[in-house]
Amino acid sequence: MPATAHQEFNIVLKPVSNPELGEICIEDGLFAIGRAEPPFASYKPEIVAGLSRRHARIFSEQGAAYVADLGSKNGTTVNGVDVGGNPQSLRNGDEVRFGKELAYRVQLTARDIPPRGAKLVSLTLTPKRNHLGLQPIVVAQFPFLIGKSDDTFSRYQDKYPHQVNYISRRHAHIFVKGDTPFIEDLGSTNGTYVSGERLDEHAVPLEDGDVLAFGGSHFVYKVSLKRVVEVDATLTKPSAAAASAPVDASDPEKTTFVVSAASFLDIFCVDQAPQLADEVNSEGLKPSNEVRDEPAKHQPRGKQRGRFAILLSELAEAFVGGESASMRRALWWGMSLVLVLAAFALVLYLRGAPEREVRELFARGEFVSAATAANRYLAGQPDNAEIKALGTEALLKGNVAEWLAALKAGDADRANAALAAMNRLSTHNAEARSLVRELAWLGELQQFVLARGGIDAPIRIYADEEKIRSLLKQWIEDSQGRQRAFATISSYVGEFKDAYAEALSHLRKLQNDDSVYLAAIERLKTTISTELDRDAPEALAAVLKEYSEKYPRLGGLDGVERDLRQYSEIESEARARRLGRLVALLARAQFSTPPFQAKFRALAASDSLPSAEVVQQYGAVVEAWRQGDTKQAFANLQRMNAGPWAGAAARELQRKRAIVEQYSGLEKARGSSGYEERLLALNGSLDPDEDAYFINAIGAEVGSYKDGALARAQESLTRAESLWRQYGENGAIEARQRLKAEISSEFRAQTQLLSEANDAAQRGMRIYRQLKVAYPARWTKVQEEIRAEVELQRKSLLDLRNVLEPGLMKAKLALLGGRSDDERKSP
Repeated sequence: MPATAHQEFNIVLKPVSNPELGEICIEDGLFAIGRAEPPFASYKPEIVAGLSRRHARIFSEQGAAYVADLGSKNGTTVNGVDVGGNPQSLRNGDEVRFGKELAYRVQLTARDIPPRGAKLVSLTLTPKRNHLGLQPIVVAQFPFLIGKSDDTFSRYQDKYPHQVNYISRRHAHIFVKGDTPFIEDLGSTNGTYVSGERLDEHAVPLEDGDVLAFGGSHFVYKVSLKRVVEVDATLTKPSAAAASAPVDASDPEKTTFVVSAASFLDIFCVDQAPQLADEVNSEGLKPSNEVRDEPAKHQPRGKQRGRFAILLSELAEAFVGGESASMRRALWWGMSLVLVLAAFALVLYLRGAPEREVRELFARGEFVSAATAANRYLAGQPDNAEIKALGTEALLKGNVAEWLAALKAGDADRANAALAAMNRLSTHNAEARSLVRELAWLGELQQFVLARGGIDAPIRIYADEEKIRSLLKQWIEDSQGRQRAFATISSYVGEFKDAYAEALSHLRKLQNDDSVYLAAIERLKTTISTELDRDAPEALAAVLKEYSEKYPRLGGLDGVERDLRQYSEIESEARARRLGRLVALLARAQFSTPPFQAKFRALAASDSLPSAEVVQQYGAVVEAWRQGDTKQAFANLQRMNAGPWAGAAARELQRKRAIVEQYSGLEKARGSSGYEERLLALNGSLDPDEDAYFINAIGAEVGSYKDGALARAQESLTRAESLWRQYGENGAIEARQRLKAEISSEFRAQTQLLSEANDAAQRGMRIYRQLKVAYPARWTKVQEEIRAEVELQRKSLLDLRNVLEPGLMKAKLALLGGRSDDERKSP
């Protein structure tokens, strides 16, 4: 649920395990779960026995609700899944369980918030020990994370290494409930102190004058709060420029301004071993006169007389009453000094012009120009933190909306151009450049999802799996850093919240796909490689069918099936040394999947396929044959009488001569008895790819015998159906029959039924196809059932290759019948 102006979320926890406890309505952005926290402290001891004192936190951030486990003893789960060390998002209807006893149903509802009377603008932490050189800290955005790795404290590492190491990486945080700041210790090694008292697991409110100490007596600060009276909350919302203005700090150059909020997502990640990097401060917090409040040592600024004012007064006095030479000399030197100071002031003004330009452009809302000016300024002044912050915000506000619109429209070129512009504008701004890198990752994710047709589109084998793994790996490598970056961008660009939420949704879906579909794809790829390595591609048809049924979103299987058919046909023709059909297949062979591409290259590198010279020679044969120049085709074949494919060329010459003889005999038998049978027999022996000349020559006559041919097809298919039924009634060939060390009469009878049924079905379907007549679905079903049984029996026999004697195996396969020419031609 995206938040709107004057609107926050109510997070309602409806009890599931103990309905009598009543609902918990969470109206603030952070809610503590622990056995000593309200309302849990009022529950019966047996109900909260499974809760730790610091068990979990529920918080809202960037329009989403989250739960974080704080390393509790009995854990926290969402819908039965352990939350672990990283916060998990909550949605309407989720079931969240704390420990073993307490379970709640989550309900998220938006609520309108009326304008408040007083609004907290900033919280200033002023060092109590002035001689240490610590900078005041002005916090204008919440939550604020106190940690030694943040620049706010790490800047003192060289000067005070032990004192910095007394602070934990995630030591404490300051957050706001309503308009009241609170501080909570995050289980630090050396503790957090408020007015001398060490915090336990509870957060406590902060007031003006409170004294905070982190890890001991070194980092000690006095708290001061700045509020404004707010009639309309929309009118007093501090901009980035206002938030970065000095607040209760006399020297802006020596003040740390916190203008970017930390992320609860990072704050509530469990630090698995916090003490490994923390030094233990055995002294703790010592009372010291140095940390008490001290009276002001100077007059109020309005009552002080500056040196420049005194100088002007003295000069005026000299000018009025100065008639002596000494007075005139004083006046001369004084005026000279004034001119020098004016020139110096002018130089300072001109030097500050680029900074003012950035601020003024930003204030006018000219964000792209402001980002350009900031990047230009940072090229010479790379350490100006204020200009970095303004440049970063201007860059995001000026470009992210356009980038998001291009992504949503699917315009990759425009999105990439917007991203390139942001890269150019962040050349000298490391903070902005890191945010642009995160945007590039999110854009890559969104474009990948769009290119696939949506997050629920099929996952294509050999196409999508590597990209999904790459995106998930990049996220896992720095998930917390990316969440912080996206939270920062969302704070500047409201439209980004929806894209961020959508990206998180896509990630969850891809993570599910990784565990289910990508794992299935890897298993399938292994099976494909294994079967190809052992030269058993015929086993893959059943495997592909199984995976397509079991995983409906597994895409790309059609490409694998096409490659399987191509490879099987080529391998079969190469094994049979049928040169004509093989060359035709090689001419149009095109493999799209890596395993079949590799297998085809290996096959081509061996002697199994004809060389380029043989293919060229046979090409001349094909050209003459297609033109009906039979003599030239015969002559070209006769020249191919040497080499490993000479035998195949001789067989092809014999086949072509038989066709010519059949065709010549058909001319002589015209009008005689049996002419129709001879015509269809010739038609059935012709190959559509190779023998197109003769098919065209007899096509008209075949058409005239159409009715008779269809009757023959019907007769063949009816016989095939009858034989198939008889085979089924006798019982399919069983494993014991295949395993016998002999060919039993029972095996011979059943294989004969199956083989004849297969042949009859093929003949009938061939007539239908060659007449270009659509055949009834009934016959398709019969043929497919018969063919499937033949393939099953062949595969079952082949699986026994290590058990049966090779000669017996070959004989049993012969009785079943091999894959005929007609099968290979069928679509």
